[in-house]
Amino acid sequence: MEQENEARGRLIECAKKEFLEKGFAKASLRSISAAAGMTTGAVYFFCKDKNGLFGAVVDEPLQRILQAIAQHFSSDLHADPVAFQHETGDHDDFADMMISLLYADRDALLILLEKSAGSCYVNIIDRFVEMIEQHNLALAQKYAVLFPGKRINQYFLHWFSHVSINAFVHLVTHEDSRERARKEIKPVMDMLIEGWTAHMLEDDV
Repeated sequence: MEQENEARGRLIECAKKEFLEKGFAKASLRSISAAAGMTTGAVYFFCKDKNGLFGAVVDEPLQRILQAIAQHFSSDLHADPVAFQHETGDHDDFADMMISLLYADRDALLILLEKSAGSCYVNIIDRFVEMIEQHNLALAQKYAVLFPGKRINQYFLHWFSHVSINAFVHLVTHEDSRERARKEIKPVMDMLIEGWTAHMLEDDV
């Protein structure tokens, strides 16, 4: 079992280098296997196929990020609506956590975001946007009851969901320094929270 785990780990590390250099579509299972000192049969034994190998590289950091986002969403939905609009500390903590997760295995995230064409992960950003939009809608519905005569601004929430995801995607794909990323995301988060509270609702006319 220990030897199998070591072999699988070696295969995944070699796959990460290949995917980072060539992307999913052009990556060669033969090259990956050879670099790991194995035959291509090892890929099918450990990961079933090329998509499975790609998933072995990117899925663990992805799941950590999804779990953190889900926990933050749950906290938002249980927060006091009035206090939420005036408190930014929790969102600073969330930004710090997200930067830590994004940069903990940045190569895997770069592969996921920039090298997934042809894989089953190719639409991952759209999946993130859909998840964020569903949460924003639920949160806006919670706040709408406090403002008679207002309705949810559906167009803004859709646009806002794209902007929120792109803020983090742009940062992790363009900024090498984790500490610089941590600094730069703070004013962006402030802007996003301000924009959300100001425009999530519109006059019901």
